[in-house]
Amino acid sequence: MYYKSTRNSEVKVSSAEAIAQGISKDGGLFVPEEIPALSMEEIAALGKMPYADRAAAIFAKYLTDFSEKEIRYCVDNAYSVKNFDTENICELKKLFGGAYMLELWHGPTCAFKDMALQILPYLLTVSAEKLQLGKKIVILVATSGDTGKAALEGFKDVEETQIMVFYPEDGVSAMQKKQMTTQEGANVGVCAIKGNFDDAQNGVKAIFTSEEIAEKLDKNGLMFSSANSINWGRLAPQIIYYISSYAKLLAQGDIKAGEKINIVVPTGNFGNILAGYYAKKMGVPVNKLICASNANNVLTEFINTGVYNKNRQFYTTISPSMDILISSNLERLLYHICGENDARIREWFGMLAAQGRYEVDEQVKAVLKDEFYAGCCDDKETKACIKEIFNKYSYICDTHTAVAVKVYMDYVKATGDNTKTVIASTASPYKFSGSVLDALGVSDETADEFELVEKLLEITGLPAPESLLALKDKEVRFKDSVEKDKMSGYILGCLGI
Repeated sequence: MYYKSTRNSEVKVSSAEAIAQGISKDGGLFVPEEIPALSMEEIAALGKMPYADRAAAIFAKYLTDFSEKEIRYCVDNAYSVKNFDTENICELKKLFGGAYMLELWHGPTCAFKDMALQILPYLLTVSAEKLQLGKKIVILVATSGDTGKAALEGFKDVEETQIMVFYPEDGVSAMQKKQMTTQEGANVGVCAIKGNFDDAQNGVKAIFTSEEIAEKLDKNGLMFSSANSINWGRLAPQIIYYISSYAKLLAQGDIKAGEKINIVVPTGNFGNILAGYYAKKMGVPVNKLICASNANNVLTEFINTGVYNKNRQFYTTISPSMDILISSNLERLLYHICGENDARIREWFGMLAAQGRYEVDEQVKAVLKDEFYAGCCDDKETKACIKEIFNKYSYICDTHTAVAVKVYMDYVKATGDNTKTVIASTASPYKFSGSVLDALGVSDETADEFELVEKLLEITGLPAPESLLALKDKEVRFKDSVEKDKMSGYILGCLGI
């Protein structure tokens, strides 16, 4: 299995090279040259395995330059009870009707990013060893809240790596900020930027593709890689939990072999729902991929009209990890559905960079409408959904998962489709205690984030994650903040270059 660049189909690299580089030198994203297939018999067999074994079986189809021993080393270290608070790694709970909550937040940072970022350090270090790079790897991360902490936790004190995380100064929750700025580890760094997530992401991409900076790093025995979902090693692990969910529903007798399901994902950077698309193309019977956005509804408009336009008001919402106007992983999807036409991708994303908008052709529009349903909701509707789900079903959602539930309920009303549905639950409600309490009609502007955790515990009875409670007395280590156009200088300064 080789990987191509979305902006140059002639590029051909191994999975180890794709993971180590993070992004192609031409600015494109790596995609598999073909999407491997899973038979229904293989999917059914996965339902009888532990999660790590499911992961190993699926990785074997994508990481063909990794030995079986190397893959086992990665999955066994990542997916164990020492990292997750459940033996199942992620939980699948029935909510109402045919709707199931796929709880992806049982890892060390209480967000779905742990599902990929617990294994990425192993994938990356094995890749570097296979390629005999002989360089220290500098991980650059732009985060809208959850990726930063999950990446920091995954890479802390990993030999021959250094990680630097940038987050929007006023664009993360108090708990997310506390998680990042108190991070332990000798090889970690965290810095706020005066801007939003898109500014941080654009800055990181520009630094990645700068030949001048690459030369400076090379002279100092360093190289960049990424822990964002632009890195295939971050995206591939996310495919697994959708295949795993179908296999588990099948094993439980909740569905029959071949029966279709819907997948609902609260979406910002498009990576998590793209993983669902890959699962479908591998053979998981999926009826609709339902893309749920908050008030920053650029993806809703795009899927419904074929016009991508980031020239709009940016909203800071109670679901900050979705406060994104440039969805990087959309490039991978469009590359696949436009027939791997790299010239078209260069044209569209060149227009996005220059003008802030592009419009796809009619054939691509038709595929988008066939594969996806898109909806959005604002903060008021998100809060109302949190309250309704708790009152009706005694289930408490975080502010991102609630966006997915609301859009799913809108979808059912609009279509009458009662297909069994898996809803990606992406974070523990305790990461956003203030907003969740406000949704339940309980607010206290004088309380800090830990007092809010205690209040939410009193009301819901849901155990608070120990990893969050332990932050209360941790010292803040990182207080830097830079202008968005000063990121490269800051990074080089931290690296002593």
